[in-house]
Amino acid sequence: MHIAICGNIGSGKTTLAQMLAKHYNWEAEFESVEDNPYLADFYEDMLRWSFHLQVYFLNSRFNQIKNIRASKKTTIQDRTIYEDAYIFAANLYKSKFINDRDYSSYLSLFHSMLQHVEAPDLLIYLKADIPKLVQQIQKRGRDYENAIRLDYLTNLNEHYTEWISDYSLGKILIIDVNNLDFVKNVEDFSSIVNKVDTELFGLFK
Repeated sequence: MHIAICGNIGSGKTTLAQMLAKHYNWEAEFESVEDNPYLADFYEDMLRWSFHLQVYFLNSRFNQIKNIRASKKTTIQDRTIYEDAYIFAANLYKSKFINDRDYSSYLSLFHSMLQHVEAPDLLIYLKADIPKLVQQIQKRGRDYENAIRLDYLTNLNEHYTEWISDYSLGKILIIDVNNLDFVKNVEDFSSIVNKVDTELFGLFK
């Protein structure tokens, strides 16, 4: 199976993907962050680097999907190719950080890729409000993320709300993480596992 976790920056996707992969003995595909050659530049100058960053992420995600479909093991993916286009690229275009010509080229590439993409068997959406996102971002302390603006996070959350409300490609599990700490509290993580079990295996495994 292909399981995917989606959610805004700081919602806890990577951590939960690691924990679920360990719990279920799944493979994991993580977002290319630390070795991303554009990310730090992007947060410093979004107008200049938005298009480059989005093409990099799109290509990286497409290669992940090819690996997942070629694998014989269940894999959990940290963020989806749909978010790249419908959330991040769309938000940058709407905010005028990507111009019409580049956005048209980007969407053409995305739609070409979609012809070779199957939706995840289960999409897990981590819903988090801005205070929770800011708390999580500050806690992990990545220097380049200090430049993230609140209005940028807010706009992304609005795009997520719209996209998730219309999502119809497969099973979806929405988890409100505002009052959860699934790293420190075993009960919180267990509640998530129970919900995943129900979606994937029904009430009885």
